[in-house]
Amino acid sequence: MSTLTTTAPGLPRIVTSLPGPRSKALIDRDAAVLSPSYTRPYPLTVARGEGAIVEDLDGNRFLDFNAGIAVVATGHAHPRVVEAIQRQAAQLIHMSGTDFYYENMVALGEKLAALAPGPGRKRVYFGNSGTEAVEAALKMARYHSGRQSFVAFFGGFHGRTMGSLALTGSKNVQKQGFGPMLGGVHHVPYAYCYRCAYNRQPDTCNVECARAIEDTLIRHILPAREIAGIIVEPVQGEGGYVVPPRRFFDELQATARRHGIALICDEVQSGMGRTGRMWASDHFGLEPDILTLAKGIASGMPLSATVARAEWMSWTPGAHASTFGGNPVSVAASLATIELLEEGLVAHAARMGEYLMDRMREWPARFRHVGEVRGLGLMIGIELVRDRETRERAPELRDRVERMAFERGLLVLGAGPNSLRLSPPLVVTRDQADFALDTLGECLKTIERGG
Repeated sequence: MSTLTTTAPGLPRIVTSLPGPRSKALIDRDAAVLSPSYTRPYPLTVARGEGAIVEDLDGNRFLDFNAGIAVVATGHAHPRVVEAIQRQAAQLIHMSGTDFYYENMVALGEKLAALAPGPGRKRVYFGNSGTEAVEAALKMARYHSGRQSFVAFFGGFHGRTMGSLALTGSKNVQKQGFGPMLGGVHHVPYAYCYRCAYNRQPDTCNVECARAIEDTLIRHILPAREIAGIIVEPVQGEGGYVVPPRRFFDELQATARRHGIALICDEVQSGMGRTGRMWASDHFGLEPDILTLAKGIASGMPLSATVARAEWMSWTPGAHASTFGGNPVSVAASLATIELLEEGLVAHAARMGEYLMDRMREWPARFRHVGEVRGLGLMIGIELVRDRETRERAPELRDRVERMAFERGLLVLGAGPNSLRLSPPLVVTRDQADFALDTLGECLKTIERGG
């Protein structure tokens, strides 16, 4: 039986002011004891969740178009994932797979190695979070190549621990006060960067962005023989849900292959069916040497994986490990998640993504504050601008829409300097999709009327 309020199942219901009294009390307690580094864009408390709906402490129901920050791929508390967790927890919670052996960790490794894009044999390293997956990729690339430097992209987000933080090029607040960063990291423009978009020359500039590594960085500054890896998000997440053309990745992959550089695809956010294929890399013919995964991999349980061509995972025992990485309970949740993805959730995400994009295709012409709608599958970005003719960024309008949507029962978040992200659980229904778009349309109309 559902644990959520049964009135209007599958859609939001607001019954108090926001935040309600119980939520307000919890927020006050939180402010007194928890880290002030956490970012809370609106006062949402969460008591329980089911599918794409979450309920706060006061009984208000919200449609979660964030999927717990792109994590709960199968929705909140999917019964098969819950059952897998409960069954495994009753059998074995922890033994540390870095020192001993257990079967389901091997089974998940075999599954991910078989699913990973590109030919050849793969090996898998397990951690707990996306930033740990990236840290493992950095160490692995240096260890195997004997090289020191990395290339990353402006707008990219790869984590907040010290190694991955050096790669991150998203917001300066994420680095402020933490220098010096890990040395040897060089940033270049990402495809369809804002310079490209506003110059109205995306096709030309996309290629120039990809060639910037070869024609500018390698030629003038950094010898290729010193580059251990190039790390890239196939669809840039925190940068604004930016989707490059295939030619960008054709150039990028060719450069990496030509110079023996590891191509590291960060699919922490875009992987596990989010884009309507198992990996966003599949849309572009990418064959990464190293693939980093987290977020949707276990539908809410802490787990990450670094999947690499076997020859790149050449380190020896003791070189890298994680006490909790690949713990049996998270692994059980991941195996259940992958089963659901393969049984139809990836295809459902593709269909629902097409439905959402079809409904929003005319939004730039319909709403003067919408500059562009872009995305793949259920990873969609809506760019908010001051005026669609000049396309001047309007981050304050984006923030207003985000807050207005919350007050109407819809949870969305920002991405990049001025975009909203839509990343619902892959189980989202058409009724829920219609509610989300109707709500966002209402917010945009209100702003245009000066409300």
